[in-house]
Amino acid sequence: MAIEVRKYHLLPTNLIPNSPRPLLHYKNVLKKKPNTSHCDPGEVWDKFTKNGWNVHWIFRYSHTQLSHYHSNAHEVMAVLSGTADIRFGVADTSPDMDENTHGSAWESGDVVLQAEAGDVFVIPAGVAHKTHNTKPEAEFALLSPGSGHGIETENPREVLSSLKLDGFTMMGAYSGGDWDFVATGGNFEKPWSVPKPKLDPIFGNSDQGLSTSWIGSNDVAKARL
Repeated sequence: MAIEVRKYHLLPTNLIPNSPRPLLHYKNVLKKKPNTSHCDPGEVWDKFTKNGWNVHWIFRYSHTQLSHYHSNAHEVMAVLSGTADIRFGVADTSPDMDENTHGSAWESGDVVLQAEAGDVFVIPAGVAHKTHNTKPEAEFALLSPGSGHGIETENPREVLSSLKLDGFTMMGAYSGGDWDFVATGGNFEKPWSVPKPKLDPIFGNSDQGLSTSWIGSNDVAKARL
């Protein structure tokens, strides 16, 4: 069965650099554990690690968060359980979390995508994202061992596979460096210079993923002109 790969080109805004490389959404690409609606975190860890992406965390998300981007690394997020909306491409413009989630306090030019268990999002450095409207509702928590900047255990696959998932949970992995958290502004040139990964986190070197969808560093430099 062919995997549906959705691509979204997000232009820079006044507050967010975004990227010449498209946001990628792989719909229902991860299989579920037998007799559940959840994906196996250990199997996803295997896939990402095999393709050279460093797994840093599994978070259970609360009902909303502040929009942000990463300037140091490309990110892949795998939805392990639950459903949510994810707004891409724009900054929040108010400190009021209700206004920047359900009101009108965000920039124009956004794309809102529905996320469900089995989905994968490959996010270029510089592209803003905000997870909200999560179901089932739950408190925010780091579920994986460590501080959220790496899986700190001798046997990551075994430990992650044994985690009890509830609410809306995602696994995050990175290429290019450690993740930072930039809400608005910053050096717009920095995220554009993060090198193109050698392998797609799901498809490896197949032409289904970023291997053919993302441009290299030299082409990004030309896109600045």
